[in-house]
Amino acid sequence: MRKLILTVLLLTFHLILFAQEKKDKISLEFKDINRKTALQNIEQSTNYKFYFDPEWLENENSLISGSYINMPIEEILEAIFNRTSLNFFIDKNTVILTNNSIIYDKLPENYFGFLTSNNTTKVPNEVLEKPIFHKEYNSTDDSDSKKNDALTLIGKETKNTDKKLLILSGQIKNSKTGEPVPNLTIRVKNNNSSAVTNNEGYYTIQLSPGVNIVETESLNHIKVVKKLVLYNDGKLDLNVDEKSNILDEVIINTKLNNKIKSTVTGLISIDIESIKNVPLILGERDIFKVATTLPGIKTTGEGSAGYNVRGGKEDQNLILLDNAVLYNPAHFFGFFSSVNPFTTKKADIYKGSIPAEFGGRLSSVFDITSKKANMEKLTGEGGIGPVTSNLSIGTPIIKNKSSLLLGGRATYSGWILRSLEEESLKNSEASFYDGIIKYNHDFNSNNSLESTVYYSHDAYSVSSDSVYKYSNRLASLKWDHTFNAKNKGAFIFTNSEYKFNINYENTNLNSFDFGYKLNDTQLMLKLNYLINDRHKLSYGISSKLYNISPGDFNPKSSESLLNPINIQKERGLESAVYLSDNFKVSDKLLIDVGLRYSYYAALGKSNQRIYQEGVPLNDATVIEVKEFDRNEVIKTYGGIEPRIAARYFLTDDFSVKASYDKTNQYIHLLSSNTTQSPTDTWKLSDLNVRPQRAQQLSLGFYKNVYKNDLELSLEGYYKKTKDILDYKVAAQLLLNENIETELLQGEGKAYGVELLLKKEIGKLNGWIGYTYSRTFIKLDSEFDDEKVNNGEFFPANFDKPHEMSIVMNYKITKRYSISSNFIYQTGRPITFPIGTYTYGDSEYTLYSDRNMYRIPDYYRLDIGVNIEGNHKIKKLAHSFWNISVYNILGRNNPYSVYFVTDDGKIKAYKTSIFSIPVPTITYNFKF
Repeated sequence: MRKLILTVLLLTFHLILFAQEKKDKISLEFKDINRKTALQNIEQSTNYKFYFDPEWLENENSLISGSYINMPIEEILEAIFNRTSLNFFIDKNTVILTNNSIIYDKLPENYFGFLTSNNTTKVPNEVLEKPIFHKEYNSTDDSDSKKNDALTLIGKETKNTDKKLLILSGQIKNSKTGEPVPNLTIRVKNNNSSAVTNNEGYYTIQLSPGVNIVETESLNHIKVVKKLVLYNDGKLDLNVDEKSNILDEVIINTKLNNKIKSTVTGLISIDIESIKNVPLILGERDIFKVATTLPGIKTTGEGSAGYNVRGGKEDQNLILLDNAVLYNPAHFFGFFSSVNPFTTKKADIYKGSIPAEFGGRLSSVFDITSKKANMEKLTGEGGIGPVTSNLSIGTPIIKNKSSLLLGGRATYSGWILRSLEEESLKNSEASFYDGIIKYNHDFNSNNSLESTVYYSHDAYSVSSDSVYKYSNRLASLKWDHTFNAKNKGAFIFTNSEYKFNINYENTNLNSFDFGYKLNDTQLMLKLNYLINDRHKLSYGISSKLYNISPGDFNPKSSESLLNPINIQKERGLESAVYLSDNFKVSDKLLIDVGLRYSYYAALGKSNQRIYQEGVPLNDATVIEVKEFDRNEVIKTYGGIEPRIAARYFLTDDFSVKASYDKTNQYIHLLSSNTTQSPTDTWKLSDLNVRPQRAQQLSLGFYKNVYKNDLELSLEGYYKKTKDILDYKVAAQLLLNENIETELLQGEGKAYGVELLLKKEIGKLNGWIGYTYSRTFIKLDSEFDDEKVNNGEFFPANFDKPHEMSIVMNYKITKRYSISSNFIYQTGRPITFPIGTYTYGDSEYTLYSDRNMYRIPDYYRLDIGVNIEGNHKIKKLAHSFWNISVYNILGRNNPYSVYFVTDDGKIKAYKTSIFSIPVPTITYNFKF
């Protein structure tokens, strides 16, 4: 009996213990509420009470949802506090929240050398009597960068972690403007590791768990020092203040050390904000005109619309504005850029070492980024000049979360045409305008949205009966997402459209309307993954759909003698995948290895001619016309495009770099002019037009000299191109249903040496650039009518062996400075008539081989005086005056040479654009 009673008592005791240890399970559901409200719901429906600092949850932006049925409180709280820095400790019905750290209720084994895991510690009762208000140390948005002695806790502590290295990432912004700060160094003092912010101000660095001291380094910003305690991977965003002596006269914003350290060859970064001192035509800031004063970038002549980069044609440049393609970058016959300088932040121009994420063009990438409006206050900038007026306004929509940038520019330029010497232009009219809207929204620290809409329009009349119009329109949408400290990505959607129209009004019998349109739509996914300190991966995928309407010619009257012409539309799909690894082999050797595979499909609906093989393409050699339905694949092309670059330190301030690029291009510009024209058309590769291909090798040496005040670089390149497009003599490119019969495809080669000496610090700053380069084309065939210059290499239209530019600015005082440009170029090639011959009863002109002569050399000197308003901080607006003279020497630089027959003799005449000095005064303001 005693044994039975004892057994019952023991069972009862164990049941009581089991009941005490059994965890309570609760059920609750909530949708789209913040975490503070979720905790209040738990308190109302259970006996649990929460103790925490309310500030931790006050500024929370994200909403959470959840449905929990009979689940332990621990699992519910784990879900609620996921992706936060908050931990929790439960003691009976009391829940204590901590930021970053963990409250331990047991000491580790042998903590004091003799205690075991059974020894426990209990939270004192006085702690539980009132909410715990813990000082906030985890503010990752450090608005006051001067509090350098504050301790900052990073990451969420977890139990039983074995990580030896943690990832710290974030963004650094200018505390005054809110703009990201690129090329700023973040250095860890205790282990001497470092990272550099990218173009968007983001950085990623690996640190050891525990205490770390991090500091920023920049020539233009005050140093920020932070003492960190890292529990886990986390973020640290910083705001940095500009130094009071920041140099506005610095023109090109490539930091000296960054130029030496990176693997990229042939990269130029231009900061629009600081090019205001460069004297340019009619006082208009122009990112493209400044680019042409640097080695490797040229135009065929004054007023040219296109740009030639390292021997490339005008269509071989990928010009991007906020990730969307800008097909015509010029206003007003090339005198002005179609990119608004007051809404543009900067441009990165890749002449070599083109990153694997870019493709579709052979020669270069102009990656232009517009400004991000200030999210804290209203700002604006404007300018008034003799030709254009400009205004941009930025305003916060939701303070510190979203902002809107508005920009517009218009011209009143008719008086310029009337003042030119060219008679055909005196009675002409021209006007243009452009506008941009950009919206930014930061949802939280991991998600942000950026959208841009841009439109430009030109209209000009070269005679009283015709009006030419052309326009650019583009839109882009970019969503940036941070998955974790190692993984970041961006999803991008873009749409671009270029079109032109010719409206001819004469008589009902001859009046017509002609139109052309190109549209492309693109989706891109770009991802970045930090494997470790040595490997940084970039990878992604993209696809672009082209739609081209090559031309619609419509008479305006039913009585017209003209017949309507509608050229069949063209469609194509260009897709690509890429992967690149930035591999730090050692402290001296850095390699960037990239691989891109592009695939192109020409799509129907279309009728394609099939020609006999081995004979010229013409009407007589057609053997079949094949019909393709809508979206049916007509022809595919593709290829692997390696992108390899390496940098090696010879000394701490002297590096050597080498790169190899292979590129493919599936869209081509058709132009019979020497320079790009608004009425040039784009043509897709198809059954009879092959894509263009290129390979480029580059080698460069980079050195900082004279106490690191001067940057010296010497770069050489060799480029080979294949299947580049040219045209037969007197080719008809517009409204030609069988354009392939007018085209020639050949090979090219280009090589050159580029020398740049640049000074960014001090009262005198600027650069001296010199380029020696040659560009040749070869059009060979077994048929004489497809040969040019007997199938031998000949100079391209833009071949200019010698180019030199000197751009200088001298700051007399903080408010007054003088600046000047001197430009010299070898004259471009031209074909001359060299005699006459008689055939039958007619006399004909005999021309030299193509491009065997040159027009006279080009040189020009510009000067400018820059006057800034007083530098008082508290004033409505800050002003800036620029007084400049373009072509102060009055050099009559020839733009072209033409020939006429007078009394049986051939006479040559040259035309010039600006043959006299052109004075300009502009007024700019900023608030």
